[in-house]
Amino acid sequence: MKILAIETSCDETAMAIVEVKKDGKKVKFKILGSEISSQIAIHAPYGGVFPALAKREHIKNLPIVFEKVLKQAKLKIEKINHIAVTTGPGLEPALWTGIVFAKELALKYDIPIIPVNHMEGHVFSIFPKKGKAFTVDLNQKIFPMLSLLVSGGHTELILVKDGMKYKKIGQTRDDASGEAFDKVARMLDLPYPGGPEISRLADIERENNISSDIILPRPMIHSKDYDFSFSGLKTAVLYLIRDLQKENPNVLEDINIKQKIAREFEDAVVEVLVYKTIKAIKEYKIKTLIVGGGVSANKYLQEMMLKKIKENKLKTKVHFPSRELTGDNALMIAIAGYFGIKNKKSRSPIKANGNLQL
Repeated sequence: MKILAIETSCDETAMAIVEVKKDGKKVKFKILGSEISSQIAIHAPYGGVFPALAKREHIKNLPIVFEKVLKQAKLKIEKINHIAVTTGPGLEPALWTGIVFAKELALKYDIPIIPVNHMEGHVFSIFPKKGKAFTVDLNQKIFPMLSLLVSGGHTELILVKDGMKYKKIGQTRDDASGEAFDKVARMLDLPYPGGPEISRLADIERENNISSDIILPRPMIHSKDYDFSFSGLKTAVLYLIRDLQKENPNVLEDINIKQKIAREFEDAVVEVLVYKTIKAIKEYKIKTLIVGGGVSANKYLQEMMLKKIKENKLKTKVHFPSRELTGDNALMIAIAGYFGIKNKKSRSPIKANGNLQL
């Protein structure tokens, strides 16, 4: 089986072609082609993704990326058995560009379409590693599984049971963790995307190992549920900068101040994410933890998650995606698409849903 996957949920125009073969309970994937066209440079002046521009760029890039991925795979479109396309969640104008493109191909070449939930894609993003081939072994005792999905648009804790049945046990009540990183970065006059810049400054501050008098809240860390809230933390940074500027209007020209704020902010976000994840692992007796989404690339989050699992003497196996697959990509959509085909999700409507739930 050969699957063409299309991902346009935000500002990445991505496509991939994979060949899938089933061997008992093992599913073997071979990457025939994979291509991503980034729009970061276009959206950087706005400090975030501008939906109308994202839509325009997707429309322009889709046929170009399509030709590139076919060339990589050395295939003609007639050899494709299924088309997997992201239908949500995401920016609806962006989602529709990929869906319309997929429908045009499906109609012209009589290829069935499978709708894919973008967040389910992030769950599967941990499987591809280095090289062009990887295997998903369904014999492994990986359930119950927990997925911490952390990105610019989402912060969720998903309980995954056998048969890939999902139950959301926690989510952000306001800003997502990645969104908070980007907004705080703008407050600090850091370039977009802001998350990596905050982490870079925070790492420098940790290396200096100097105690700081800057203290930020850890919102909802001890709430009885598994929900998150980062809007108040973002506001606390805003007020902190405002108060510092009263004493010195040019305070943000001091790189040491920026480093201190960046470190305390990152510490606060990571501490809350890790604390609630560890709590869920204990309550639900989790065997496998998957951390996915753009924020999963955060090295400090990875270090602290592994450290706390070890300190708590938990036997949970932890998986992070390879760095290039932490962001939006079509490989994860192809994998989720395959399992969607097997679970007969192709009967679902092919339409954009910006608030689609797992």
